[in-house]
Amino acid sequence: MALIVPVIFIIVFAFAVIKKVNVYECFTDGIKEAFNFTVSLLPCLAAVFMMCALFEESGLSDLLTRFLSPAFAFLGIPEELTKLVLIKPFSGSGSLAYLNEIITMYGADSYIARCACVCFGSSETVFYISAVYFAGLKVKKLAVPIICVLAATFVSTVIACLVCRIM
Repeated sequence: MALIVPVIFIIVFAFAVIKKVNVYECFTDGIKEAFNFTVSLLPCLAAVFMMCALFEESGLSDLLTRFLSPAFAFLGIPEELTKLVLIKPFSGSGSLAYLNEIITMYGADSYIARCACVCFGSSETVFYISAVYFAGLKVKKLAVPIICVLAATFVSTVIACLVCRIM
């Protein structure tokens, strides 16, 4: 495994030499483009991080957790996972901390911990990824793709809890 990157590098370098491409110039041009792209992401990422902090600090997270827990329980999602399901689209590290708390509280082999692990692993930080991908593409209409991904995430959570109950 340690040789994969050097071998790929040598193959790409040899291919560039055969095609008579100035490797150094192409490399520096790529770095310039990557730097400009990274700078264009900063406002989007700052907005996502501020939304995460506001969501947690304002108490909206706790309010939504209490409000949605009965509906989630009806759909087969344990009430203890409501906060994890709400936090995951916003923050990977926040949801990881809550996953750790669930495992510590209920035990790694418990039904709730298994559901939490599967839900954590089968979902994504939707708003962070949207900010990164769509900022680079300069897409303005984000509502439809974000709603689709959130719906898919929710359906995968329901199915994950069902599978954990069966197994």
